[in-house]
Amino acid sequence: MKLLSVNIGRPRSNPWKGLGATGIDKRPVAGPVAVSAPGPKGTGAVGLAGDRVYDVAHHGGDDQAVYAYAREDLDTWQAELGEPLGNGTFGENLTTLGVDVNGALIGERWRIGPDVVLEVSCPRVPCGTFQGWLRQEGWIKRFTRAALPGAYLRVVEPGEIRADDPVEITHRPDHGVTVAVTFRATTLEPELLPRLSAADALPEEIRELVGRRTGKRR
Repeated sequence: MKLLSVNIGRPRSNPWKGLGATGIDKRPVAGPVAVSAPGPKGTGAVGLAGDRVYDVAHHGGDDQAVYAYAREDLDTWQAELGEPLGNGTFGENLTTLGVDVNGALIGERWRIGPDVVLEVSCPRVPCGTFQGWLRQEGWIKRFTRAALPGAYLRVVEPGEIRADDPVEITHRPDHGVTVAVTFRATTLEPELLPRLSAADALPEEIRELVGRRTGKRR
């Protein structure tokens, strides 16, 4: 298991969401990249130095510090869409190889390279910017049905990462709540919502959603 690339966003206009810019245009970079906890959502800060988000109400902050997507899943989409999808095309910071990103458990921890430890927090939710960026009509529905969302991660231990760094799973919680299950529960399969209550590492906003929809306030 390793990183194929570390990807940093280049600001570009965002006509799809009515915002001045988007950071979805991620490109692989050479050399080490500093990783640190960005703090609360609302500032545009993310976990990788040199990157940021512009839809500050919905993206960024500690629970969405780093976004990972598996090269294997990019290859699946590449075959379906019939066009090349380079590392970073889905707006991911980390393109991985050999890591079951969607099968990762909420609260699972990854050591990347010698220093950095990240914790799986929640799945990515597709938005209008993502659809517009890929130029695929109906993309949000298609992506949602596939349930291959990729994972957001928190920064537990800061440091530096680079392409080809090994990825090691150092902790797996004893529940069965994966990134994919969380995504399915909060989108098309609400009958799965009660299962999410076992995952204490979910972001507060998701835990509150589970409480509202199941009647079990935390």
